[in-house]
Amino acid sequence: MPGRSLDGVGLEAERWLLPAGIEETLPEEAEEMERLRRVLLDLFSSWGYRLVIPPFIEYLESLLTGTGRDLELKTFKLTDQLSGKLMGVRADMTPQVARIEARHLRNDQPARLCYLGTVLYSLPEGVSRSRSPIQLGAELYGHGGIESDCEVLCLMLETLRRAGVENVHLDLGHVGIFRGLAKQAGLGEQEERDVYDALQRKAVSEIDALLDSLPRPVSGMIRDLAGLNGGEAVLDLAAKRLTKASAEVRAALDSLRALSDALRDRIDGVPVHFDLAELRGYRYHTGVVFAAFVPGSGQEVARGGRYDNIGRDFGRARPATGFSADLKTLMRVGVPSAETRQQKGILAPWSAAPELQALVRKLRDAGERVVYALPGKEVDARSLGCTRRIVERKGEFHLTESDE
Repeated sequence: MPGRSLDGVGLEAERWLLPAGIEETLPEEAEEMERLRRVLLDLFSSWGYRLVIPPFIEYLESLLTGTGRDLELKTFKLTDQLSGKLMGVRADMTPQVARIEARHLRNDQPARLCYLGTVLYSLPEGVSRSRSPIQLGAELYGHGGIESDCEVLCLMLETLRRAGVENVHLDLGHVGIFRGLAKQAGLGEQEERDVYDALQRKAVSEIDALLDSLPRPVSGMIRDLAGLNGGEAVLDLAAKRLTKASAEVRAALDSLRALSDALRDRIDGVPVHFDLAELRGYRYHTGVVFAAFVPGSGQEVARGGRYDNIGRDFGRARPATGFSADLKTLMRVGVPSAETRQQKGILAPWSAAPELQALVRKLRDAGERVVYALPGKEVDARSLGCTRRIVERKGEFHLTESDE
């Protein structure tokens, strides 16, 4: 009898099991993923973003420095057999890219960097989410104005378009509004955390209870954030509701309006939703935050925002803004390209004829996919992805349709 493990699963079957959230990618999907990777890296390059490749694993104290501290629970840890020091597998590439910019690209000009690679989570982020996403992103360092936020946001939307993601809806917020009101109200660290959590759930009664002891009008302004969401008119309503807010809060609202104005003619046709209580990445971001959603997907398909001074712990605090997405998610929600759906392979006979070798070389040099039919096996051209074949006629080799 085949061996059995203690839980009753056959040992042979058990050898094929993968950890939860870890998946294999088979040829058809892998080929589309590689095509999309090339398309997106070429897109980033055309916008002036230069590719960097951070290490997959590094010492833990470096990996979790600065904004990376928020990643500790998601980071796989192991001991380096050479040094005895703890190492971590990256769970987010943004802190690594910030270090590269701060330590190696030291000039005063704005720096545009992009990246694409696998990250690893110790725990999944949500239901049925991969623990090994292929993270891609772009970041702009050295400019603190809304123009750089606008550029990065437009690049994110163009990335989604190139990936075949349709019916995109954009969410916009600004963490500076809540952060300024919390400061104005004198909230302690725990109080701020509790109110933040209640705002994310739009739990109005809970917000009321938490703010009950605070003086008006600041408690009322914080409470109002839960209902300040909708179209562009929300910004006008917010300006009226937050008239007694600090200069810091009003500046954040003005920044959000300026970004909205800058986007209006650049993202025609993309619905924009404003939510002043949406604080994703609150401890990480310092200004505008944004996310892209599509119907049928409960979680964002791309997200980003401003995270100024991210390089402080690496010796260089500079303004920064950027976005990231998961290539696997884009594959799942996007429409496959017509190029990938069409099978363009060519089946060639096995022959040492110089004429055939020359023709195959010419076709491959032109970007065609040529597969040899190995002798001794019945060949199904379609199963090999071939819609055409090379045939021999009177000693000459010709390219024909597969069924001719």
